[in-house]
Amino acid sequence: MNMENLATVALAVLLSPLLGGVVAGLDRKITARLQGRYGPPILQSFYDVFKLIGKERMIVNPWQILCAYVYLVAAMLTVVLLALQSDLLLVFFVLAVGGVFLVIGALAAPSPYSQVGAQRELIQMLTYEPLLILVFVSIYLVTGSYKISEILKFQEPLLIPLALMYIVLGYALTIKLRKSPFDISTSHHAHQEIVKGVLTEYSGPYLAIIEVAHWYETVFILGICALFWHTNPVGALVLVGLTYLAEIVVDNICARLTWRWMLGYVWSTGLLLSFANYTWIYVR
Repeated sequence: MNMENLATVALAVLLSPLLGGVVAGLDRKITARLQGRYGPPILQSFYDVFKLIGKERMIVNPWQILCAYVYLVAAMLTVVLLALQSDLLLVFFVLAVGGVFLVIGALAAPSPYSQVGAQRELIQMLTYEPLLILVFVSIYLVTGSYKISEILKFQEPLLIPLALMYIVLGYALTIKLRKSPFDISTSHHAHQEIVKGVLTEYSGPYLAIIEVAHWYETVFILGICALFWHTNPVGALVLVGLTYLAEIVVDNICARLTWRWMLGYVWSTGLLLSFANYTWIYVR
């Protein structure tokens, strides 16, 4: 690895949690305003993490420690691989490994809330991972490569030939960001801090680790969204901003759904949109 790649890795590792924390703060601020509240300061997410780091280390099972760290490392690797313009399928595999260890950490605790949360997290993974595969395959069909470095050489924005696949990506984005109506395994809202599904038995610094990992995942997901307008940095920034704003609005106007409804609705709609977009790719 040359010095340029080392610098890229360092910047990705150091700047991603800062950007993710700011995005989380803006999310809470905008959500509060939509609900008629003033809301916390934008840097409140950082204050919360620092407070968690200073709390006493308490665990139910030693597996929880390992799983929390593996989840963090996997989230960091997704951002690093994205910054290094690596292979999308490799990035997907690393993302899946992190999700599996989050589930294992929840299953390691005997709490029924944690157990149910872990099962629902598995259902969410079963729901959004096929969608991500379909999105990545569609990118390959248009650009001829899974490598991000080759995708960036494509001459037109991917949003033009893959408009419907971007909607499919939006479903996966909503599930991965744990926003309504698909926040069935856990939630980022304050009213679920006591009983929080898959994160119920995590506290103190280990909960802080998972929160920071979620910031990395947020940056990664927004980076995938930016690929759909890679020809212009300003256009990519506008697309990412509008997409995340739409996620916040949907989160505030929708109630939580059951996992059966989520699985059936997302799969049927996602497959239908994917089939239509794949047909368009072959016809154009």
